[in-house]
Amino acid sequence: MALSDVAIRKAKPCAKPAKLADGGGLYLLLRPDGGKWWRFDYRRPVTGKRNTLSLGTYPDTGLADARARRDAARKQIATGIDPGENRKAEKAAGLERAANSFEVLAREWLAVRKPGWTDKNFEKEQGRLENHAFPFIGGRPVAALGVADIRPLIERLSKAGHLEQAHRLRFQLSRVFKFAVATARAERDPAADLSEALPSRRDMVKQRYPTITDPKRVGDLLRAIDGFGGTFPVACALKLAPLWFCRPGEIRMAEWAQFDLDGENPAYRVPPAIRKLRKREKEHPDTAPHVIPLSSQAIAILRELHVLTGRDRFLFPGARDQKRHMSDGAINAALARIGFKDEMVGHGFRHMASTRLRELGWPREAVEAQLSHKVGGTEGVYNMAEYLPKRREMMQAWADYLDTLRGDGNTS
Repeated sequence: MALSDVAIRKAKPCAKPAKLADGGGLYLLLRPDGGKWWRFDYRRPVTGKRNTLSLGTYPDTGLADARARRDAARKQIATGIDPGENRKAEKAAGLERAANSFEVLAREWLAVRKPGWTDKNFEKEQGRLENHAFPFIGGRPVAALGVADIRPLIERLSKAGHLEQAHRLRFQLSRVFKFAVATARAERDPAADLSEALPSRRDMVKQRYPTITDPKRVGDLLRAIDGFGGTFPVACALKLAPLWFCRPGEIRMAEWAQFDLDGENPAYRVPPAIRKLRKREKEHPDTAPHVIPLSSQAIAILRELHVLTGRDRFLFPGARDQKRHMSDGAINAALARIGFKDEMVGHGFRHMASTRLRELGWPREAVEAQLSHKVGGTEGVYNMAEYLPKRREMMQAWADYLDTLRGDGNTS
């Protein structure tokens, strides 16, 4: 006699498992703990051996659904398919697809590449995938992805005006796919086919950091810096930024141990660890520090600052934690506070100094060496230290020139 929903609801558990038959091999197994499990008994198509297939539990799987699953299994048996083995194969295939998903492969690739990257570079590469790839294709089998799946990710960035990021993402995806091919989990790299789908980088308008190069406006900026009403360490950082024109991180992460204020040639020796170098150069013991000669004006500022923070590790401790250095947004926030938002940023002092120093007649190699730029061609063979005497002279002359602009605005 076939089962009914009423009969199933009224069925009570017994001390031993009991069966309520429905027909066609389907029955409801009543367990002593109150559980009600749908079961389907059948004979394997090839061997004829008896087997049992689980079809779910009641009430999550109702009577109608259980019958539908039984009928589907019976159709498989009629065509020579063992429904139990078929379920195992589907489960195994699903696990394999999950193990070979794009996100799994990409994270494996990130782990392989991480030793050759700085922490900051790793965070950028990982973040780009987490923001622009994983939410859309992360769970899909890498071998099943094609051009049609990849193109929307690239076009989304390009249409939003982030062309450089679109190029970087396409190249990054290509590297992940090549890793999948190399590990025998994909047969090709569909991202490579999109190399011509984006406008060329040559057509991109290069975005420069906001900067000031007009002498009169430079004088306005310097006077505004002198009037900064924030904390003393930030005020000192603002004053030193135009004098040193190094990268912002080399200011905020500066440590007192890296300074020589009393020697014959006072200088700030920027360690490789905080310079803009490849990881292997940062960690190589033979990589020399970048030397920033200190003008008399810079020394005067540093001596005042030393009274306040000289016992600390960093010149510019963090506002919330004295054991950490100043945050990366402090200088830009201070520039905005004195009225130069969108007109000047910390990195802009480099372009300001480079432009003005060349216009004042200082040799290119000395300026480039002070900026810690790599010079190509024959000039590049010479050690940057070769220009130190000229750079010392230049840095003092630069500080004197800034004093002139600050004082009376004379641009001659």
